[in-house]
Amino acid sequence: MIPLEKFLWPTQAGLFHRLRRMYHSEAICCKGKYLLVRGEAPILLLAHLDTVHKEQVRVIRKKQGGNILTSPQGIGGDDRCGVYALVNLYEQAEQKPWLLFTCDEEIGGVGAKAFADAYRKKRFPRALEDVKMLMELDRKGSRDAVYYGCDNETFEEYITGKEFQTAFGSFSDISVVAPAMGIAAVNLSIGYYHAHTTDEYINRSHTDAVIEKVSGIVAESAKQDVPKYEYIECDINFYGWGCYPMWGGCRAKLPKDLPKKYEEVYDILLDHFTVEELEMYRKEYDNTVLLDLYASVF
Repeated sequence: MIPLEKFLWPTQAGLFHRLRRMYHSEAICCKGKYLLVRGEAPILLLAHLDTVHKEQVRVIRKKQGGNILTSPQGIGGDDRCGVYALVNLYEQAEQKPWLLFTCDEEIGGVGAKAFADAYRKKRFPRALEDVKMLMELDRKGSRDAVYYGCDNETFEEYITGKEFQTAFGSFSDISVVAPAMGIAAVNLSIGYYHAHTTDEYINRSHTDAVIEKVSGIVAESAKQDVPKYEYIECDINFYGWGCYPMWGGCRAKLPKDLPKKYEEVYDILLDHFTVEELEMYRKEYDNTVLLDLYASVF
């Protein structure tokens, strides 16, 4: 496996150039927007190359025998862990998955939007239409599965059966790509925590455990009894289970004692903190701490 650290040092442009050289014979490139790598297995894996941190990683600090990685510049696990995972999943697979590396996810899914537009205009190999599912590796933690506007219950049951649990979030690239392709999608945890802050850290063992699970899904995707999962858009329902018109994601069940004016901020923060962490902060301080957390993240 290519070491995780190799994916933490470069700038977005530097990493894009490295991947382009790595996959030159199999890549369809839109410079500064996306890099699509042809596959054989009917599954498309996604990750984005940018991070929110203003400085390039210069120092990597290791704890717990090298299992925990941090950096004073911000380690950039969101989403360099995903890029690391895609490269190594491709390397290990007998039947290669399709890969999509996007640029500038953190400023509104720029690369994903360019890819979606090109897909609608049928600029890619026809074999891409045979993909059965989309799987993004761009989520905090170790077991989360986020579906955003996709409401395919059969697909959710399939992913839950792989030891992931349904969670809720605001936005990621599949929010754009899945509707354009008409294929069900999920964003899975990939082992980073406290994203968008300089306290961000990577738990290497969590990252590698998810890679092992996804490796099994990639191999399984080629089996005839695994269906093509359709993208089914969930109903818009701002106050219950359903989708935010603004964010394109599905809303969590929020704490009953949470004032209404904090609901949207709380829901957005669930992309970056667990419920347990947010409740700990609320208990120690008060609801206004949610605004401080939002400011520190964004």
